[in-house]
Amino acid sequence: MAHSFRAALAGGCAISLMLTSVSGYSQDKKIVLRVADSFPAAGHYFAEPAAKYFMEAVKKATNGQVEFEHYPAEQLGKAKDLLALTLSGVADIGSVMPSYASDKMPLSSVAELPGNFATSCEGTLAYWKVARDGALAQKEYAPNGIRILFTLVSVPYQALMKQKMDSIKDMEGKKMRSLGASMDISMRKLKAVPIRMAAPEIYESLSRGTLDGVVASYSAAVSYNLHTLAKSVTAGENFGSAVLTYSISEARWKKLPENVQKAMLEAGDAATRRACALMDKNTEPDLEKMRQAGMSVVRLSAAEKKDLQSLLATVGTEWAEDLDRRGKPGTEVLKAYLEALQGIRQGRP
Repeated sequence: MAHSFRAALAGGCAISLMLTSVSGYSQDKKIVLRVADSFPAAGHYFAEPAAKYFMEAVKKATNGQVEFEHYPAEQLGKAKDLLALTLSGVADIGSVMPSYASDKMPLSSVAELPGNFATSCEGTLAYWKVARDGALAQKEYAPNGIRILFTLVSVPYQALMKQKMDSIKDMEGKKMRSLGASMDISMRKLKAVPIRMAAPEIYESLSRGTLDGVVASYSAAVSYNLHTLAKSVTAGENFGSAVLTYSISEARWKKLPENVQKAMLEAGDAATRRACALMDKNTEPDLEKMRQAGMSVVRLSAAEKKDLQSLLATVGTEWAEDLDRRGKPGTEVLKAYLEALQGIRQGRP
């Protein structure tokens, strides 16, 4: 009888262990997650207010059950490889920038199109909506096997030039850093030469003359010290934007206990809103830092501003139609994103 009881108990324990293994973690087991990004170790406009905030919030919400090992500045791999590294499990959470994985995530550059929003929070909250549980979640994140945890869409990009700039015509023939397909279209319309490049490579390329200029946010320019190399920057224009995310593989997500998933969802939403609000708040202070570094601020005349807007007006349609021809739902995603933007403006998050 005792032997039968012990056998049954042993069998039950074995089944329990197998179930714990299948589910990934028990409710109280310590979980250590590796977070990898390509951003500078300190002072980055997304990593500081969002990633560090997220890690601290999750650790607190789970009473220390979850801990993080942070590997900044491409310590675990190059920016362009972070999607693959996150999927393979080298990193549990990676700073996946869709434009660096444009072959896998071309639809996400919908938020990088010029002229659609005026602030980071407008662009961010609209992208957050369609990437978390809307068209992008279904058409891009799910097929790639990843889940977005939190995100930031930059304030509208400005043009930074190594040389003095008086008008947008000064960009003609110049080698300009581009993020991807939508920005490539914009640069070509301005008769510039787009060169795709990850952010950590820009400083050296500018200093060597591989690039003549950059289309970027003021925050990015300051974070990567680009303002120490450039001489001119535009103000009040809209050359596009950038999508930044921290994401987790769906396989890894499913192994996390429900309480940890809940903590991450709540922390991710808060981190997203916090990051965009701080970016909007820091726009003028970052521009002032560039002035203090000796950069001249270029404000286009009304006529030039109108010409620029006219040149870039069809970029979104061309981007969407190109994706449609390639069998991707470009027009559908553009429509969903613009509807989300309209909802944000009308107070419907």
